[in-house]
Amino acid sequence: MSEILTVRIQHYTRAMLVAIAGVVFAGDQLTKALVVRSIPRHAIVTVIPHFLNLTDTSNPGAAFGLFSQSTSPWRSAVLIAVSVALLVVVIAVVLRSRGLQWEAGVALSLIIGGAASNLTDRIHNGKVTDFLDFHIGNFHWFTFNLADSAIVVGALILVLYLMTGE
Repeated sequence: MSEILTVRIQHYTRAMLVAIAGVVFAGDQLTKALVVRSIPRHAIVTVIPHFLNLTDTSNPGAAFGLFSQSTSPWRSAVLIAVSVALLVVVIAVVLRSRGLQWEAGVALSLIIGGAASNLTDRIHNGKVTDFLDFHIGNFHWFTFNLADSAIVVGALILVLYLMTGE
């Protein structure tokens, strides 16, 4: 009986993890599409003065604009290959893990959903759409998107879990 319960919980957990990744993916793709349709390129829409703007920008490089200034014809191909490889590794970890704790599963699902969405942008457009522009005074954080947020939150949860968990 306990084996049946364990199998059902594992399937439920995997379904839940797929749902989390799917919601992140869909939410990110939807918000990017809304921004591209609604905000002129590089225009700034103030949401909260002196704190949050929306803008339609793109990043042909990696996180935090790394390699965005590179003129190499291989830039997109290398970034796509690295993204695919890392995504495959994370998915393999989830699929091979038995009894994955929910914290780690949620963290990995957030990472998978965000990485898959940014990878989709990179494959279709050669760049990733970013639109969230947070700033305090003259300090501006790098413009990012919901997928980036999911990846960062997932990574933080995973690090905290690894530092405090089993």
